Amino acid sequence: MDFRVTAIGEILYDIYPDQKRLGGAPFNFIYHIWKILGKANFISSVGDDEDGKEILKRLSEINFPINHITINKIYPTGTVNVILDKNKAPHFEMSGYNCFDYFALDAKSKKLIEEETDILYFGTFGQRNEAARRTIQSTFGKKLKYFCDLNLRHEFFTKEMVAESLTTSNVVKINTSELEMIRTYFNLSSDNNAAIRETIDEFGLDLLSVTMGSDGAVISDGRQISFYKSKPARVVDTLGAGDAFSAILCLGYLYTMELSEINKIANEFALDVCMTSGALPDNSVYERYKPIFSI
Repeated sequence: MDFRVTAIGEILYDIYPDQKRLGGAPFNFIYHIWKILGKANFISSVGDDEDGKEILKRLSEINFPINHITINKIYPTGTVNVILDKNKAPHFEMSGYNCFDYFALDAKSKKLIEEETDILYFGTFGQRNEAARRTIQSTFGKKLKYFCDLNLRHEFFTKEMVAESLTTSNVVKINTSELEMIRTYFNLSSDNNAAIRETIDEFGLDLLSVTMGSDGAVISDGRQISFYKSKPARVVDTLGAGDAFSAILCLGYLYTMELSEINKIANEFALDVCMTSGALPDNSVYERYKPIFSI
């Protein structure tokens, strides 16, 4: 099977007290896809500044595809300050609006989405500014599948944006706090499993996953529901764990795997990311997952 996965969204630097690392949920997601499948497409933007030049240089050195990453001459490359709490969970201090917030699709990226993509990943944080929101939502309604990571953080979202994103999507990944917001917005059941089924029915989803941190995750297709929790392990930091989970959830969906199998592999891969510093693990980690999706 030769699936074509594209992500649209931000690439930025996560700034730690002692270092900086490549980040941004869409980039983390598509990097995992690229490492596992050996190919992927990423539509994004960097600034015409030192950070932007450094990012493009680093990606070129590892042969990551950069032909759909544009350079913005006006706005800077995005940065996020990362602070880890006592449980190794990240807290983010966002920079102001950056190059991706004003991103527009060029002709070759439109062609990529419409003619060379089987599933398109997008998020909600990337829609925080009206210009980027128009750009992302202009990709909706094409003859392809959609994967949405509903990152409802820092109040950069509205009920209308959430509804539009859910209506467009085939597969959605949320966490427990985001399930609460959806429950409130759309008057869903107080029972979590019932609320999951109602969300799937309301928005015509194929799969919905709710991640619960160290308590595991559930995945449902509306008919059956799978729960999985990994064994305790030494956590370095949890940055990027959700993006790792999303990557396997997407691949499991494309490969029509059983829900229980998707959930187990996604949880284990997310745990592998938690056992390394930053959102992107060493190459050796990916070697354990490549054979699963090499059919």
